[in-house]
Amino acid sequence: MSEKKKYIDLFAGCGGLSLGLFNSGHWKGKFAVEKSPDAFKTLEYNLIENNNHFDWPNWLPKSNHDINKVIKNYPKQLKELRNKIDLVAGGPPCQGFSTAGRRVENDNRNRLIISYIKFIRLVQPKVIFFENVKGFTQQFDRNKIRGRVYSEYVQKELKKSSKVKDFEGYNVYGELVDFSEFGIPQKRTRFILVGIRKDIAKDKSPKDFFDLIKSNRTEFLSKKGISLISTLEDAISDLLRINEIQSPDFKNFKEGLYNPIQSHYQRLLKGGLKGPLPDSHRFSNHSELTKERFKFILKYAERNKTVSKEIKQRFNLKKHTVIPLDGKLPTPTITTLPDDYVHYCEPRIFTVREYARIQSFNDWYEFKGKYTTGGKQRTKEVPRYSQIGNAIPPLFGEQSALVLNQLISN
Repeated sequence: MSEKKKYIDLFAGCGGLSLGLFNSGHWKGKFAVEKSPDAFKTLEYNLIENNNHFDWPNWLPKSNHDINKVIKNYPKQLKELRNKIDLVAGGPPCQGFSTAGRRVENDNRNRLIISYIKFIRLVQPKVIFFENVKGFTQQFDRNKIRGRVYSEYVQKELKKSSKVKDFEGYNVYGELVDFSEFGIPQKRTRFILVGIRKDIAKDKSPKDFFDLIKSNRTEFLSKKGISLISTLEDAISDLLRINEIQSPDFKNFKEGLYNPIQSHYQRLLKGGLKGPLPDSHRFSNHSELTKERFKFILKYAERNKTVSKEIKQRFNLKKHTVIPLDGKLPTPTITTLPDDYVHYCEPRIFTVREYARIQSFNDWYEFKGKYTTGGKQRTKEVPRYSQIGNAIPPLFGEQSALVLNQLISN
């Protein structure tokens, strides 16, 4: 294989996209920028300490970082990376754009788009891979006044040439992509933007990325031994609560053991992993009342849709979203809140490992930090469920990595 191409992962989270790039075999990380110490610990453990996936520069501490501080403190070092970085991957946090949230246009997190563009102009990678929620393409409404469509804004800014000599900007193109059409057991639609630096574009178009990833997916998934469409059962039926032990790390909790593999998807993600105990497969301690409520919901509620007003009133449920899932279909988009969903055949919520399977993380990938958090800490901490819920599915990341390599290599 030829020398691996170099990339930087921005807003890297726990490393979902970096894991996909690693699994492709064609890419080597330079460094990753992630603000949360919790999420960075997971990325660090799996891809820095255990797999030596990053050639981390001496000038940047190997720690969690805020992108604005990196830009402010290391502009000279970032400029020196020009013509040495093939790809900058990753997109800013999505909460301010998400239709699942309040969609506040002046949310400070939306300003990270400006930071992202500054970073791109400093480093000038050959290609850009940018991901964000569907709401990124939708207009904000401010008291009936048409607000900014951020997908249009970022494309316009990336197309611009800058004051830097010989830098002409990027040819860019974006589409909404449903990951369930690429082997992921989850209907998760995201905005994907690809940019190719104008001076190297020549006969290449960023639209080629979307044509190639669609035309390549059947062969890719076939080589992986899995189908184009994966279901929830395909993902987690070997993790049912059949055999369990006292948790070695949490004395008041039980953890599940592996059951026999039931699908090719499970075989792919488990890989050659030995040992009976999956990482982060700790069961929640539901009360008997909660379990009875879940049993009723599983028996009478429509699957893959939030429960009816009647059921909410029956059990005095205040939560906006409670969705019993269908094992025979991909799940709806999973969020950072595990109690939004009821397991397809057991009266409980998902474990962290089941969440990771739905997002296509390999079983060897271990998660660090708290399982959940609440109250004021929700804005400060990124526990394991949130790390996974925020991630790009690594299996889609791997497919993207192969196509991006193909675009540059050609």
